[in-house]
Amino acid sequence: MSGHSKWATIKHKKGALDAKRGKIFTRLIKEITIAAKLGGGDVDGNPRLRGAVAAAKAENMPSENIKRAIQRGTGELEGVSYEEITYEGYGPGGAAIIVDVLTDNKNRAVSEIRHAFSKNGGNLGAEGAVAWMFTTKGVITVPKDAASEEKLTEIVLEAGAEDLSDQGESWEILTDPKDFEAVTNALKSAGITPETAQVTKVASTYTKLEGSQANAMIRLLETLEDLDDTQNVYSNFDMDEAPVAS
Repeated sequence: MSGHSKWATIKHKKGALDAKRGKIFTRLIKEITIAAKLGGGDVDGNPRLRGAVAAAKAENMPSENIKRAIQRGTGELEGVSYEEITYEGYGPGGAAIIVDVLTDNKNRAVSEIRHAFSKNGGNLGAEGAVAWMFTTKGVITVPKDAASEEKLTEIVLEAGAEDLSDQGESWEILTDPKDFEAVTNALKSAGITPETAQVTKVASTYTKLEGSQANAMIRLLETLEDLDDTQNVYSNFDMDEAPVAS
């Protein structure tokens, strides 16, 4: 399987977990704030901020909210000071997990994450334990009925995409992070609306789980996603296609 693990597919089928739980704006605002803090408030000169703002606009966040988040990051407005931390660990069956966190309380964050792992059959690992299994890529999915493979290949490869693969109900496009914006814009210019588009971590190999282990892994990933300090959760967990319970 190319690109994401099944976790990404499951989240999408469940109707965008973040959006359903009203957390997506909070996460985007935190990302914009930390990006502005680390790289300055100039969107054109700060690639991370540009990506965060593009993601916020894709979710129809009001421009005023984006502006205030940038100003908190640059110090023009008072705001919470966030610390960026990445935790690594293993879930049921030894599947690898990475959790990106933005928090104003590191002790609270690590306590909640450790509890989530231990309660759901996983365990936290040391720094670098699983990160080597993942590469940062742009991942874009396009519904099968939006374009033919031939047309899509021509558009995305010309814009700098690395790979186009058949994922059943959709096409999946992989890009280098620096080419992600160009490929996304090329699709939109051609009148093709991506189903999903994000810069994420893609695993080099996958750990397939079945039955109770797969269900336990989904519970662990959902628990981690639901923590207030969590920004992103990545895993190399894979499973056979099956109906997804909501």
